[in-house]
Amino acid sequence: MIKLGSFAKDRITKFEGVVTGHAEYITGCDQYLVSPQNPDKEPKWFDEQRLVVDPIIALVTLDKSNGAGADLAAPVK
Repeated sequence: MIKLGSFAKDRITKFEGVVTGHAEYITGCDQYLVSPQNPDKEPKWFDEQRLVVDPIIALVTLDKSNGAGADLAAPVK
């Protein structure tokens, strides 16, 4: 299980960013939304096995007291 707020990189495409979402399926598939630091690039969903977490970069935390929701829909299989 990858913690939200971790910095991760896709093993195949080298796409990297902060893990901002998690989707867990009844079939056992776990996917994570990786949001890049470049605002010109769109966040992308990746299977857990494809991601490598960088333990050196600190977790990103946000103030969730305003009740704001997700800005992207969960992935569709």
